[in-house]
Amino acid sequence: MKITLWGVRGSIPTSGPETKAYGGNTSCVQIEADDTLVLLDAGSGINNLHFDDHLSHRRIDILLTHLHIDHIQGLGFFKPLFNPDAEVHIWGPASNTQSLRNRLGQYFSPPFSPVYFREFSCNLFVHEIANDNFSLGSLKIDSRFILHPGPTLGFRVQEGEKVFTYIPDHEPALGRDGFIQDINWMSGSDLAKDADLLLHDAQFTAEEYKEKVGWGHSSIEDALSYASVLNVKRLLLSHHDPERTDLDLDRLYIHLKETVNVDFPFAMAVEGSRIEL
Repeated sequence: MKITLWGVRGSIPTSGPETKAYGGNTSCVQIEADDTLVLLDAGSGINNLHFDDHLSHRRIDILLTHLHIDHIQGLGFFKPLFNPDAEVHIWGPASNTQSLRNRLGQYFSPPFSPVYFREFSCNLFVHEIANDNFSLGSLKIDSRFILHPGPTLGFRVQEGEKVFTYIPDHEPALGRDGFIQDINWMSGSDLAKDADLLLHDAQFTAEEYKEKVGWGHSSIEDALSYASVLNVKRLLLSHHDPERTDLDLDRLYIHLKETVNVDFPFAMAVEGSRIEL
């Protein structure tokens, strides 16, 4: 599978020369395998995707981890949704209160949007998922609810023997006793265990996290511990805090390399990166 990172910023897009290197767009990752095109989340990064290059993909599947604004704000500007020749499938977390279509419809209506959800002219299908397993082409996908405010999913995407796990918003240390080492009780452990590549929330430093417990996000140190306990082969630290500049991220990475001892390579996620598993 071929993986492209189109957005790795958290909470709100940023722009300007100070965030150019790592990128300022919010969450979106593209996966291509054979004739299958899957997008994970639809933050502002989805509009980096040059859809004209993918007209051979009459079907596009968009898997939403959750409906916070930074993960869906690019949907209303995604041109295939306005293409009557395109078939678009939107997958997202089920809720006990309203259907996924109704919840998306609240965002795609005034005063938040001039375009109603029902006005997309593509062949649109909406799928609610929970702790499920399904396939899209050659990709086998597992979805599981994880710790983050509101119904939120993480995804494990497998092709052949290769596994990519996507958990961009996650607070694995939330609880009375903080970070738990026992994988039987660890949020999302069955998604990330033995993954070849894990992209994981790393918005806060350990010091910042002390003041933001319950906000739904992970410290960088907890993300590294999480990957270590679950025997991850490679880790990308993502959902960068919008206030963090490229220089800030460089300094954090250097500090981590000097002070953290783990048995796997890790890096700060960079918008535009392309990875093949």
